[in-house]
Amino acid sequence: MKLASKFSVKRRIVRLRGLFSIPAEKFFSLPRQWKQSGLLALDLCFIPLAFWLAVVARWGGLIYEFKVVDLVAIMLTMVFSAAFFLRIGLYRAVIRFMGQQAIITIIQGVTVSAVILALAAFLTRSGVPRSTPIIYWATALILIGGSRLLLRSLYHSVYTKQGVKAVIYGAGVSGRQLLNTIFHGGEYQTAAIVDDDPALVGSVINGVSVYHSSQLSDLCTEFSISHVFLAMPSASHLRRREIIDELEGLPVYVKTVPDFADLMSGAAKVGQLQDIELADLLGRDTVPPDPELIDQCIRDKVVMVTGAGGSIGSELCRQIVLCQPKELILFDISEYALYQIVRELERSKAKGEHDIRITPLLGSVQNQARLESIMTEFAVNTVYHAAAYKHVPMVEYNVVEGVSNNVFGTLAAAGAAVKAGVEHFVLISTDKAVRPTNVMGASKRMAELLLQAFASKYDNTGFCMVRFGNVLGSSGSVVPLFRHQILNGGPVTVTHKDIIRYFMTIPEAAQLVLQASAMGKGGDVFVLDMGEPVRIVNLARRLIRLMGCEVKDKAHPKGDIEIHFTGLRPGEKLYEELLLGDNVTGTGHPKVMRAEESLLPEDEIDRYTQQLKEACDKNDCEAIQQTLQQAVAEFDAKDGISDAIWTRRMENGLIEASVAEDNVVTGNFPKVT
Repeated sequence: MKLASKFSVKRRIVRLRGLFSIPAEKFFSLPRQWKQSGLLALDLCFIPLAFWLAVVARWGGLIYEFKVVDLVAIMLTMVFSAAFFLRIGLYRAVIRFMGQQAIITIIQGVTVSAVILALAAFLTRSGVPRSTPIIYWATALILIGGSRLLLRSLYHSVYTKQGVKAVIYGAGVSGRQLLNTIFHGGEYQTAAIVDDDPALVGSVINGVSVYHSSQLSDLCTEFSISHVFLAMPSASHLRRREIIDELEGLPVYVKTVPDFADLMSGAAKVGQLQDIELADLLGRDTVPPDPELIDQCIRDKVVMVTGAGGSIGSELCRQIVLCQPKELILFDISEYALYQIVRELERSKAKGEHDIRITPLLGSVQNQARLESIMTEFAVNTVYHAAAYKHVPMVEYNVVEGVSNNVFGTLAAAGAAVKAGVEHFVLISTDKAVRPTNVMGASKRMAELLLQAFASKYDNTGFCMVRFGNVLGSSGSVVPLFRHQILNGGPVTVTHKDIIRYFMTIPEAAQLVLQASAMGKGGDVFVLDMGEPVRIVNLARRLIRLMGCEVKDKAHPKGDIEIHFTGLRPGEKLYEELLLGDNVTGTGHPKVMRAEESLLPEDEIDRYTQQLKEACDKNDCEAIQQTLQQAVAEFDAKDGISDAIWTRRMENGLIEASVAEDNVVTGNFPKVT
């Protein structure tokens, strides 16, 4: 049968169902007690009808003269059957959710009803044949069970015909489970299922036909499909990207079933549809973590994470507790962020996912005395220093705080680690530290130089840095921003048409950080393989199309969502790099490289940090920028100074005014005793 003829048959069926819509809607909108009473009355009508059909079938004719004893037998059967039906809860089952257990209950009820009929016929000495109860059992089962199935079908034809029309991509277990969820939901109407497997094409699942994926475009046109649900959670990211590439040209909103790992862990369910993630667009499969590398710095050790409430810090905490540390210390300046991650970890502990002791501590990483007392009292073995201000424009507007936190916070944390005898200290760095054009990148590169100097001076603590690019789902990530703008009708804002960025998922980045920390020998700069860079404007276009919209531009003036280019923000680069030079070596891990980069002598580091401290104390942004340019030779501050206070003072002609004495950063490299 051709595809067009199949569609025409389905349209006829839909029109036929529409004839029952109005009375069915009235019935389903009645109070539950009324519907139960109606079903009971219907069953009481089915019992004598089934009895009559059984007798007719036995005698082979429509005329049978019922005697008084026959009517008494029927009445007894009706009364005792109704009592038994109520007893076993036949009317407690919600018809639209009727499943296997409800069918078993119907079979039990009808079987007992047939037995009651046989006993009633025997006690009243009815003249009906002895085979009548057996035929009655079959006819009553068809009438009582069939009525439920018919009502169930009518319900879904009435309440799903107004739902959003969708196609499920994938006829496997997940696709069938999703179909069942949609069937009971009413929000969507599944018009078809598509799959790549020719063996499944032509089959019917819960009344929905399965077509080949190559027919998807025709299906979307014929049924006016607006949504496609990708139900292939176990497929690789590469395969999912191939499918998404196929769907991108269709005017449909694409959603996916959560990935297989989330389904297996219980973190998500098949019916919890989610928007397309950038991980699927990138199409890069992660390398499984090496347990031996992760265990070296974590298992049976006291681990501390600074910035534990942040995007990377919180994911580090989630993965660390699964690696069996002795204790996990969570350190953050934000009370709310710390509360959120602690509550999450305690919930997972209550579920039995781990039994690690969690200790949340508030404080600033610039307070070396606080850090030192924590590391000493808790005998911390490993520190993951994720506390940093990392949003480029925000740091550009708050230069002093950005430098104080990123540079002197790292200095204080490293100094405390040396004094407390910490074994491993890992700095979470960024690709923006490479040839920086902004204060954030320069401050992170300065933090790297500080740790390299610490590593050359102190042998008891192993210092290393892990450098990577943008992570998906972090605060400030473009994907949630674009999605929010699209849902609100646009426009989607992109800073520049040529801007590109590296991307990696937060779990993947955190896993690689944990593994890289075990490979450090002292002062190592590890660089994570971020794959191919992504052009942001292309990413915006893909998201617009995959959310069922069309880009509005000169070529498509009737499109839905415009893309506006707002211009590069202060300190922002068109592209990011991960290496200062080409001197890079492997580590034995396919996703982790070791960069060999230049160091600064100890006396120069000491001089620059002292100059930065004095400049921060005076709120002198110009001196801060000059010092960073001297210390970080590659720092090119093209956009000048954007600090909000500095700019306001320039406007008011007060640029040389003194600043308050309360913004003082303590600590100085490398005088640790």
